[in-house]
Amino acid sequence: MPVHAIVGTQTVPIEITLNGDKRTLEVSPATTLLDLLRHDLLLTGTKKGCDHGQCGACTVIIDGQRINSCLQLAVMQDGKAITTIEGLSQGGALHPLQAAFIERDAFQCGYCTPGQICSGVALIEEGHATTREEIREHMSGNICRCGAYPNIVDAIEDVLVQRGQLMKEAAE
Repeated sequence: MPVHAIVGTQTVPIEITLNGDKRTLEVSPATTLLDLLRHDLLLTGTKKGCDHGQCGACTVIIDGQRINSCLQLAVMQDGKAITTIEGLSQGGALHPLQAAFIERDAFQCGYCTPGQICSGVALIEEGHATTREEIREHMSGNICRCGAYPNIVDAIEDVLVQRGQLMKEAAE
């Protein structure tokens, strides 16, 4: 049975800050944040992977926290600030982690890359990772089936070193 048959055509107003812009939207109570972003707002950078919160391909940043958007209802985001991969670059300049991913060739097929980058940006802002092992542990919710993990860790490590959050001597 289609979701709209269960909940009807009822919509709920929400206001979010999406990639720095305030947006007022009407959403179905059953719409996931991922579907809102991809289908309603055409922000297709966020990928639908497993759709069960296991792969991390749909990771976005909500109020500074990395969140699997497939597990979040859009109506739950009222009043929150959401950043997608499209919102990381500023004025045409890539976010330092986006640039580091390119520099380190931290992607193979690229499907998981937007979620990996969003998760990495939040990890850097959290300031918890001080070693390569901690980077790996904090990124464990984002699965790369291609096996680009060493280059992903290198890219995150590069940005942590640039920001003085990780000493070069600690790097492998």
